Amino acid sequence: MFKVLKAEKLADRIFAATVEAPRIARACSPGEFVIVRLDETGERIPLTICDYDREAGTIYLVWQTVGYSTTKMSWIKAGESFADVVGPLGNPSEFVKMDLETLKKKKYLFVGGGLGAAPVYPQVKWMHEHGIDVDVIIGSKTKDLLILTEEMEKVAGNLYICTDDGSFGFHGMVTAVINDLVKNQGKHYDVCVAIGPMIMMKFACLTTKELGIPTIVSLNPIMVDGTGMCGACRVTVGGEVKFACVDGPEFDGHAVNFDEAMKRQTLYKTEEGRAMLKLQEGDTHHGGCGQCG
Repeated sequence: MFKVLKAEKLADRIFAATVEAPRIARACSPGEFVIVRLDETGERIPLTICDYDREAGTIYLVWQTVGYSTTKMSWIKAGESFADVVGPLGNPSEFVKMDLETLKKKKYLFVGGGLGAAPVYPQVKWMHEHGIDVDVIIGSKTKDLLILTEEMEKVAGNLYICTDDGSFGFHGMVTAVINDLVKNQGKHYDVCVAIGPMIMMKFACLTTKELGIPTIVSLNPIMVDGTGMCGACRVTVGGEVKFACVDGPEFDGHAVNFDEAMKRQTLYKTEEGRAMLKLQEGDTHHGGCGQCG
């Protein structure tokens, strides 16, 4: 059992919990995720590790209610427990393994759309802890849906906030802010990390490709099982079949076939759709582990 030390509501349909998980806290890195199960009969939910405290032995998880299991998770209170928290899973962000002096010479731009602020935060915090200033864009539909802005303010070199309806910060989408920073303010970026809904990542990548900025995306939003067994997060990257949970979750955003991935996710939600995908994809339909049969 994994005890919940704190539970909170961050915004409409967005919740968070500080969970006692010392072994995961000691081992995890930015970019990795865990699989959470509320109880013995619960669904397996993949969640990015938003933050961690190695000394306290805790991890901080953020999720949005999208169905039965995540709604039940939103009811959890401090003092209660998750039945299972498995991790860390996936691969760390690529910069974690880079030479620090080389990394300090690069200028990073991080972009978090909606819930994407949660996986962006640990990456920006890691950069801050290693003496690297980065620019950060956080966007949402409205002011009420913004999350982690105060936390991000403490670790970002420059923080730019935007809302689609103009209720707070820049009036417009994250792509408009990217363009403004580069074209109007003369900013130069060596790398962009963009995380959020699939449609947001698609258009962020179209924007950065036009601007000549290499871009990394996280495909955590399309994961279901999180172990490569279900095949839900199958995606084509650079013409090759990949699975977000075992090959990622981070990939070269300019090489991801977003249209195919989004269409596939729509089909995967129905039994008829899954049957059609199995027919179309044949032996490669199931899992990134290669052992599913």
